[in-house]
Amino acid sequence: MCLVLFAWEKHPRHRLIVAANRDEFYARPTAAAGWWADHPRVLAGRDLREGGTWLGITRDGRFAAVTNVREPEMYRVDAPSRGHLVGNFLVSRAPSMGYVAGLMPISPAFNGFNLLLWDGTTLAWFSNRSPGARTLPPGVYGLSNALLDTPWPKVVLGKDDLRRAMEEPDDELEARLFTSLARRDPAPDAELPRTGVGDERERALSSAFIATPEYGTRCSTVLLVGHDGEVSFTERTTTLPATDGWSEVRHRFRIGEEPVAG
Repeated sequence: MCLVLFAWEKHPRHRLIVAANRDEFYARPTAAAGWWADHPRVLAGRDLREGGTWLGITRDGRFAAVTNVREPEMYRVDAPSRGHLVGNFLVSRAPSMGYVAGLMPISPAFNGFNLLLWDGTTLAWFSNRSPGARTLPPGVYGLSNALLDTPWPKVVLGKDDLRRAMEEPDDELEARLFTSLARRDPAPDAELPRTGVGDERERALSSAFIATPEYGTRCSTVLLVGHDGEVSFTERTTTLPATDGWSEVRHRFRIGEEPVAG
């Protein structure tokens, strides 16, 4: 993931609201969100090269998502896939902070990452580029390719969009979040992050939805988890190369309930 906007315990109906874009090279093979055959309680997309995922939820109410930290001078091609950080949490029974405690000793082996973990009770954030971990109080948050709530323009705009969307009728929430995730306007040059990739690349990567010749927003996801346990998971996969077209999958279930056979 390269943009995750989320509201935690700030909406009268939804305990957790997530709006996220996954940015990746177009050549990397990917499966759309679905129930995993080898772990049927996990709902997530899948990286078909390494087997991990960028965002997912389970029938038991576990949620996780990851973004990379953009630091080209420190990138290692031999580092393990960060997608396993999400997948391993989803199939485990570890509490959020317990999982982080087990991860800390090996986290330096990975390229830079931000990890969101929700065990059904505690929502936590951990980065191997920041000391310690945090359990998050109720609030509206944003993650891109720097630490939590680093005020990159698309994070600031996305959080504002999320706050406004939560004030509108609930049946408009999903559509408004997808509109926000589809923003293609680059940040003003004076506000561009400086991560070592050059101004032209910074400009191309500064919008919420990215579309370059070889890399861009592969999918957009809106996840709503109700206080009553109802889950709505909608993923829109971009038609490649990145155009205005997309395909959509929708999943609806209640936390703790088994699927109906047949």
